[in-house]
Amino acid sequence: MSTDYIRYDILAQNALRGVVRTVMAEAAKKGLAGDHHFKISFDTNAAGVKLSPRMRAQYPQEMTIVLQHQFWDLEVSDEAFEVGLSFSGVPERLRVPFDAINGFFDPSVDFGLQFSTVVEEDNDDAEVLPEAENTQTPAEPVKLAPVKLAPVKLERKYPAKPLAAVPPPADEDPDGDGDKPPKGGKTSGAEVVSLDRFRKK
Repeated sequence: MSTDYIRYDILAQNALRGVVRTVMAEAAKKGLAGDHHFKISFDTNAAGVKLSPRMRAQYPQEMTIVLQHQFWDLEVSDEAFEVGLSFSGVPERLRVPFDAINGFFDPSVDFGLQFSTVVEEDNDDAEVLPEAENTQTPAEPVKLAPVKLAPVKLERKYPAKPLAAVPPPADEDPDGDGDKPPKGGKTSGAEVVSLDRFRKK
């Protein structure tokens, strides 16, 4: 699988957290419209979260708050929001960074966003496992005996004597001059004469 150097997962979550920031900023300016209200879950151990010791002891890992009727002084910045809430009749002031939010829900319209903790890869901090010790005894090299090749005697596939030339058919040109002998086997034309007949006696 290819490595995602762009980190689309981080970009997508940051964009969705921007939706939460925009909605809450509008609520801080104009109040909640209609039946809209927010149910927000966040990590109480995240950096930048401010809680009273009582609330932190009661919610050591995660806490869910509802912004509907009994909240006041909602302030929204680029990084976090602050709000006043009452818990069992005791007023509390909370500060929650947007990066600490695990879930944002608006039950009036069945809208919700769920966030997960994104761990950025860092090769420098990766644990390097020690090399496994080889406890096996290395095998001795195998010695191969030399292989002797015996000469191979080839059988003759062709006859030792050349085949006799096959005379051409009688009706073909024996001299190669284009004249075929007449039928019957007799040749017509000049007679072969010995040179001795032309010598002077």
